[in-house]
Amino acid sequence: MTLELGILTPHTPRMCHEDQAPEFLNEIVEGMHQVAKVIEEAKPDVLVMISCHWLSSFKHFVDVTPEHRGILTAFECPELISDVPYYYPGDTELASQLVAAGIETGLPVIAVDDPTYVWDYGTIVPLRYLVPKEDIPVIDLSVTWAASLEETYAWGQQIGKVLRESDKHVMFISSGALSHNLVRGPEAMPSLSEQALDRQFLEYLQNNDLSSARNMLSQYARNAGVESGGRHLAALLGVLEESKKSNYYGYGQSSGSGNVLMTFEPQHSNLNYKNPSHIVEAK
Repeated sequence: MTLELGILTPHTPRMCHEDQAPEFLNEIVEGMHQVAKVIEEAKPDVLVMISCHWLSSFKHFVDVTPEHRGILTAFECPELISDVPYYYPGDTELASQLVAAGIETGLPVIAVDDPTYVWDYGTIVPLRYLVPKEDIPVIDLSVTWAASLEETYAWGQQIGKVLRESDKHVMFISSGALSHNLVRGPEAMPSLSEQALDRQFLEYLQNNDLSSARNMLSQYARNAGVESGGRHLAALLGVLEESKKSNYYGYGQSSGSGNVLMTFEPQHSNLNYKNPSHIVEAK
């Protein structure tokens, strides 16, 4: 089978409840619904997701739990995300294959099988839009602070290899922002220089120039304060292969951060996009 879709998604807490989302996130919210339709029609067997808010210190964690059930109150922002229930199936088989592949290449990857573990909002907020019926298995992955961008990219490569060799239809989700120097005031945009860096990185993604995106990432992450030090982006770039079509759905601010929604599909994909004006063909 093939890796059917890669997704780069925001998770700003202010969009957790759609009826409370500010107007400046309207483009993102509408895009989330469009991507949700693509996912629903494609009927993937499993989603593999890396979240900037599952922060691990030294190990790469893979959630192999067979089902994920809990109630989230986000400790970072309980006034925005409180008592949010969720119940998604897992995929222990594929998750265990990811763990084994990481270990085989010498990476410190550990399986987490704990039904009491509560998911983070970087996982739950996007899934509330993308899989509202909670009917697709999910494998959650941590972002690891002790891992360099190079190590995280290598981990992403192993993830992509496992997913492409699987007999399952799989999509990969990277949940995190671009520039991320937070300030008070939800309507605040990133600085002009941060926006310029965001635009350059997005231009590389839209032009399918993943090599330049990777080469830019280290300095970009430092200068723009990219969320998680850019590790979620390094993992995404490792998972993706060249020869992709990128689909841009919107960019929006939240408290000084820059948030984008994009998808990446194989050139000869049969996925059905309702709004072809968003599609940017690879050069």
